[in-house]
Amino acid sequence: MEDIEALIDKVGRSAFVFGSSSGAALALEATSKLPAKIRKQALYEPPFIVDDSRPPMPDDFAKQITELVSAGRRSDAVKFFFSKGMGIPPIFVALMRFMPGWSKMTAMAHTLPYDIMILGDTQTGKPLPVNRWTSTTAPTLVMTGGKSEAFFHKGAQALADVLPNAEHRILKDQHHGSAVMAPKVIASEIAEFFKA
Repeated sequence: MEDIEALIDKVGRSAFVFGSSSGAALALEATSKLPAKIRKQALYEPPFIVDDSRPPMPDDFAKQITELVSAGRRSDAVKFFFSKGMGIPPIFVALMRFMPGWSKMTAMAHTLPYDIMILGDTQTGKPLPVNRWTSTTAPTLVMTGGKSEAFFHKGAQALADVLPNAEHRILKDQHHGSAVMAPKVIASEIAEFFKA
């Protein structure tokens, strides 16, 4: 939170924030802890697992990722994250290793433990804690892609239900990768929300 607060202080007294996937959880935490400094937040597909629409993360998920990263096995950490964390079938993870973006993902593998840490207990298959973000009064837009897995929709709606000033919007034809692969669609929604 200190880094986000320092950035806001550097550019002005308040800000709008956006986060996608685990970044949505980080934005949510920042907005909760810095209510006077964040005017609005837009969140895209926080990966919250709030029911049985997707299996919860393994209990030792964070430990295994941390051990792989600590051992310098970055590629294995990314592979484990995609297969066990994101539920991507092993054959597709194997194919991903030959894509140009794989080297970028492995270069950033050391950040995976932080992603998991910020998500905390939001991936257990249990309802979101009702009181966790009660200080989050900023207007919040929680978005999911129309083609995304059911658990993203369930988690987004659950979050919108526990926040005091939030709405859940489904973006037609979008999916979890749209923040990178089709950013204009999401950016348009965010701009409309932030201007209102």
